[in-house]
Amino acid sequence: MAPTLIFTYGNPSRGDDGLGPAMFELLEIDKPSERYLDDVELLTDYQLQIEHSVDIEHRDRVLFIDASVSAEAPYEFYQLHPDRDNSYTTHAMSPASVLDVYQQINQRIPPPSYMLSIRGYNFGLGQELSQQARLNLQRGYKFIKQLLTTDHEHWLTIRGSDDKEKQ
Repeated sequence: MAPTLIFTYGNPSRGDDGLGPAMFELLEIDKPSERYLDDVELLTDYQLQIEHSVDIEHRDRVLFIDASVSAEAPYEFYQLHPDRDNSYTTHAMSPASVLDVYQQINQRIPPPSYMLSIRGYNFGLGQELSQQARLNLQRGYKFIKQLLTTDHEHWLTIRGSDDKEKQ
């Protein structure tokens, strides 16, 4: 099992909500030839579910990637912490809730986990990624490459990251 999990999520049929799966596709293309992805497993889904807490077992770190209507452009990057928020009882969970489920099931804190929220603008059904979202995607892609070639202990100090912690 790879020590780093990159978990992207979103609905490609809803315009910029497809930024997570679009990032998955970019990284999947690089995976066979780029050494920075040697110790990385890539997963994608439409939304986070309680079962995804199992996917983070035996990991050293986890990076969640999703579109955001409220993130500052081009993206926000921050550390996550377990939190049983309101999404805990819905069909789609937040990353913090997935971490909370992991903690409850395993009786230990989850691996260090982070969120890359890529700014999106158009989330209409049947829409493609907007031009601005595509630019944000490319900037986020470059950031991930930089992130994965940096020691984990320094992830929050990388230029462009938000060094305040968020839930």
